[in-house]
Amino acid sequence: MPRKHAPKPHRGSRPEDRPMLSPETRHSIIVVALFACGAVGVLAFAGGAGRAGVVIADALRALFGLAAYLVPLVLLILASMLVREDRPQFSVLQIIGLSLTAASITGLLHLELHANATTTSDLARGGGYLGAALAMPLASLFGPVATGVLLICGALIGCFLGFHLSFDHLRAAYRTIAHVLRSAHLAILAFRYRTPRTTQTDAPMAATFTERPVDVAERAATESEEEEPEADAPASSPSATSDTAAAPAAASAADALAAPARKRPRRPRIEIPLTLLSNEIGKPMSGDVRAGQEIIRRTLEQFRINVEMGDIRVGPTVTQYSLRPAEGVKLSRITALQNDLALALAAHPIRIEAPIPGKSLVGVEVPNQRVAVVRLREIFESEAFQKRSSNLTVALGKDVAGAVWTADITRMPHCLVAGSTGSGKSVMLNAMIISLLVQNGPDDLRLLLVDPKRVEFPVYNGIPHLLTPVITDVKKTVQALKWALAEMDRRFELLAGAKKRDLGSYNATRRDEADRLPYLVIVIDELADLMAVAANEVEASIIRLAQMARAVGIHLIVATQRPSVDVITGLIKANITARIAFAVASSIDSRTILDQVGAERLLGRGDMLFTSAELSKPKRLQGAFVADQEIQRIVEHLREHSMPVDGGDALDESPIVVFTERGSSDGLDDDDADDLLPEAKEVLLQAGKGSASLLQRRLKVGYARAARILDILERQGFIGPADGAKPREVLGGGPPSTAHGLTPDQEDGEMGEEEENDDRMK
Repeated sequence: MPRKHAPKPHRGSRPEDRPMLSPETRHSIIVVALFACGAVGVLAFAGGAGRAGVVIADALRALFGLAAYLVPLVLLILASMLVREDRPQFSVLQIIGLSLTAASITGLLHLELHANATTTSDLARGGGYLGAALAMPLASLFGPVATGVLLICGALIGCFLGFHLSFDHLRAAYRTIAHVLRSAHLAILAFRYRTPRTTQTDAPMAATFTERPVDVAERAATESEEEEPEADAPASSPSATSDTAAAPAAASAADALAAPARKRPRRPRIEIPLTLLSNEIGKPMSGDVRAGQEIIRRTLEQFRINVEMGDIRVGPTVTQYSLRPAEGVKLSRITALQNDLALALAAHPIRIEAPIPGKSLVGVEVPNQRVAVVRLREIFESEAFQKRSSNLTVALGKDVAGAVWTADITRMPHCLVAGSTGSGKSVMLNAMIISLLVQNGPDDLRLLLVDPKRVEFPVYNGIPHLLTPVITDVKKTVQALKWALAEMDRRFELLAGAKKRDLGSYNATRRDEADRLPYLVIVIDELADLMAVAANEVEASIIRLAQMARAVGIHLIVATQRPSVDVITGLIKANITARIAFAVASSIDSRTILDQVGAERLLGRGDMLFTSAELSKPKRLQGAFVADQEIQRIVEHLREHSMPVDGGDALDESPIVVFTERGSSDGLDDDDADDLLPEAKEVLLQAGKGSASLLQRRLKVGYARAARILDILERQGFIGPADGAKPREVLGGGPPSTAHGLTPDQEDGEMGEEEENDDRMK
């Protein structure tokens, strides 16, 4: 029986079988040795190392020539890199590439300075024996010019191998430098020719991200706009718009409402410096991975399962040991030994991935002794994020191999996030929101945040990207979802009229940037609270949005800490294929989220499983972490640099007016009293129709107050209810008045009507 051989696996863990030094101790010794060699080399060239230093300096000059002076510096830099907590891991290809670069440089030095050198002193002033050994044979075969070309190419190839570079990195660096220089030039010009009316702060000179390539459709639309004759452009300039708004209402109400939407200046994207985010990167500690590999092999051998151990990948949270089972071994026999492996390794819980997607291997994931925090700034600076194909890309985290993972919301197109309390669910939502804010301007992306718990999202109040203040009331959330459905239908009508299939192609054909529709992302922090109060309305709205809203640029991110079937229903799961599962209490909860077990064995604190329609199996990731202080700094930066814009918004005429401002924390009380009500009535009677954007322009107030005035006037019966995107009908007055105001008879009628309305309200 296999149980009789139980003591055998423990023989490999006896003290005499273990290595005398731990990996951390060996690493520390290597760092000290490199530092000592580098310091002695510097002193040798400076003449401060005695007779031994003279010998060392002469030997280095003879071997490397003029490049010998770089050898001590390279050793010191390498020691400083290895002493850091986030020390790099050098592969064989990197070492080969760096060696090729060094040899090519010495060959170039020999070829250019002392190609005909024969003595040691001459070689020391060129590329040394190493440079001569490489350059002389090549020069005799190809000649000096071709040899120089070959050595330069060899140095470039070595740099590409050693530093994992490509021409894409060079182009990105060139664009970044050009962007910085262009920003500096514009800042200097703005400083020299600034005017007292300038209110917008200069753009930051430091580039936050690599300059985004212009989309082909956008470029074509821009070129076509430039080639169009002036007759196709809007009839008046922004200054003429304000004059028209102040003039008597001679034009139709439709023109008065459509003009500000076309003339409204487009708000630029606010650059968010990465310095607002922390760059403290930790290093995971996995312990003695070779000993762990041997324990896994012997434990499986004890149960008569022969395996061949493979690679070891150390991730931020877990270390994955890969193994190849012998022929004829069922994977179910290995997965059934999870608890036995956890006992032998003294680590809990462990997770077995059988098989690893794309490989004929089985992965055993063992928790690290120390978990490394994955910072959001690290994700933003990664190559995967810099090469994103969409500005709706969100940062997820790193996998077990340390590779960065991001996700494009336009391809998800909706996401379901679930996990127990303290597992990292809210941190992931904040990381997604920050990812969207750093890529998009207020006119490119609008956010609708719902937080019934009143804990996570109120910090975002005041940023220009918010469509409304953060919604914390369940009833208002139901109304917000109904408005989202109405907005979805309105956008479908616009796309049908333009004969376009999605929002991207629709915006690409808009000549005026003000006519472009922004993306709308709805983030719900706790679905369980909504389902407990209004399950039918909330579920129906979420299902319809998940089914249809992708094409018109409306996306959902729904989170809950109670993953039960009455919260995450079957219809919601069927329409939201992208899901993120954090640590849960039982396998039943894991099946509710992912339709399979696995989330119950996660470690918490950002450890998660991510799945989407593009993945065959869930991918284990360590989620990106963003602290509360980082969120606060970014929100304050957005508030300080937001630019107030007069005029309507693309969503002003939609039926969102009622639920967003009534009872919200915008500083206005609930009384039907406002000192601008008489002026508002006069403006509406003069125009014949009513809208929030009209009151904004005429009364010089913000959108919140204008919407509240319309709400009060509707309750008083002065104007009609909202009818989709159409302006409101004025019920309390006659035809538009003369140039300046109303006639005396009309004024008396209006005053009498106001008194009647006031009596009715009382």
